[in-house]
Amino acid sequence: MITLFGKTYTKEALLRSVGDISQIAGARPVELTNGNEKGVRVVDFYTGSGFQFTVSADRGLDISRASYRGVPLAWRSPVGDSSPAFYESQETGWLRNFPGGLFATCGLTYLGAPTVDEGEELGLHGRYSNIPAKNICLETGWNGDRYEMQIRGTIRQAAVFGENLELTRSIQTALGENRIQLHDHVENLGFEATPFMILYHFNIGFPLLSDTSELISPAKIVTPRDAVAAEGKENYGRFQPPTHAFEEKVYYHSMKADAEGFVWVALLNKAFNNGEGIGSYLKYRLDQLDKYVEWKMMGEGMYVLGMEPGNSLVEGRDKYRKDGTLKFLQPGEIKNIDIEFGVLTSQQKLQEIEEKILAIRNGH
Repeated sequence: MITLFGKTYTKEALLRSVGDISQIAGARPVELTNGNEKGVRVVDFYTGSGFQFTVSADRGLDISRASYRGVPLAWRSPVGDSSPAFYESQETGWLRNFPGGLFATCGLTYLGAPTVDEGEELGLHGRYSNIPAKNICLETGWNGDRYEMQIRGTIRQAAVFGENLELTRSIQTALGENRIQLHDHVENLGFEATPFMILYHFNIGFPLLSDTSELISPAKIVTPRDAVAAEGKENYGRFQPPTHAFEEKVYYHSMKADAEGFVWVALLNKAFNNGEGIGSYLKYRLDQLDKYVEWKMMGEGMYVLGMEPGNSLVEGRDKYRKDGTLKFLQPGEIKNIDIEFGVLTSQQKLQEIEEKILAIRNGH
C-alpha cells in the first residue's frame, strides 16, 4: 500500500485518479541554460510527499537542490549550479565552483586542505564533484504497489600515468517517501595501489538550520580541529543566528554504531514553524565510512552546517600518508558505500530519532 495525502492507496486505486503517475511523482531530465549553469544536465525528482530534489548529472550525480513542501533543506552558495568547465583545481579554487547543495562528493584520491604530497600539488577537496557522469540511466516504474525512481551512472577519475578509479552511483527514492538512498560502488581499474579518500559533504541550511536547531550525534568523543574550534567546543551541536565575520569551526566525531553497524546522526529543529518541527538525518555504515566531520559555519550568507561522513579527515593527504592512516585501493579492489538521507516531518519523528541516537551514544 502507498501512504499519500493522509490516506493509503493500492497501485490500481491511485491510477484510477490520474491520467499519468507524473501528475503526482516522477523524475524529469532538464538542461540548464542560464549563465555559468549553461549546458549542465540535471534531473528533478518529486515523490508526491512534498519532497523534491535535483541530481546534477554533470557534477558527479551529486544533489544540488532539495526541499520539503516548499521548505529548502540545503544551503546554496552564490556560485549556483556552475558547469564543471569552470573548475579551478589549484589551492582553494574548488570554492569558486562549489554550489553547496544537499551534498557534494569530495575525493576520490585526495580531499581536505590544499597541500603537496610526494611532489604532487593537491587543491581543496579533490576533482570528483566536477566530473560529469557517463552511462546515465533513469528508471521509473512500478514494483508491485511501490512506484520507484532511480538514477544511475558512472564517474571515472583517471589520468595518463595516474589513477584509474571508477565510481558507479545509484540514487533511489519512491512515491510517498521523504528519503534518498545512495549506493556507490568504487573500483580501482588500474594496476597500482591508489590513494582512496572520499567524503560526503552534506550542506544543511536555513530554515532547517537556525538558532533553535540541535545536532544529535552518537559520538563517543568530539574533537575540535584547531584552536578556533576549541573555543566554545561544548556548543558543537548548538547554533546561533548568522554572525558577521564568523570563523568556521570544524569538529571530528568519533561515532558509535547501532547493533546492525549503522551510524545515525540528525539535525533537529523542534521550534520550526511554531512548534511543527522539522529535521533531517543521515544513516550510514561505520565499517564503510569510519570518519565524520562537522563543519559549523555561522557566517552571514555562509550559514551552513556540514554533516560529512567519509573515510578520511580533512587536513591534507600528506599528513595521513605520514601518519600511516591514508587509505588505498589495490588493483581491482572494490569498495561499496551506502548512505540514507531523510526528512523528519513531525515532533513524534524528531523525538523518536533523538531517543534512538542518544540510546546508541549511551550504550543501550
